[in-house]
Amino acid sequence: MVKVVTDNDFAAETDQGVVLTDFWATWCGPCRMQSPVIEKLEGANDKVKFTKMDVDQNPETPKNFGIQAIPTLIVKKDGQVVEKLIGYHTKEQLEQTLAKYTD
Repeated sequence: MVKVVTDNDFAAETDQGVVLTDFWATWCGPCRMQSPVIEKLEGANDKVKFTKMDVDQNPETPKNFGIQAIPTLIVKKDGQVVEKLIGYHTKEQLEQTLAKYTD
């Protein structure tokens, strides 16, 4: 299950290892398309932690990262942002992106 994070626990949950965070909202169509892709990835990849954040309920973290469009996916490695992906991405695209930080 993809872990839901909030403004309060985002830093603690994403500061170690490789973490992909999906910034989304319930009203966003492309976000609803992205969610199942991330859930499939999570089931097949034990080198990456997968989290998601509802931008409507947690405005501070998206603001701090300059997120202006959703879905936006941020990949962090050991607490540093290494990749920022805007819009819908396929499973294959995300696998290629994550492989750069886990191999």
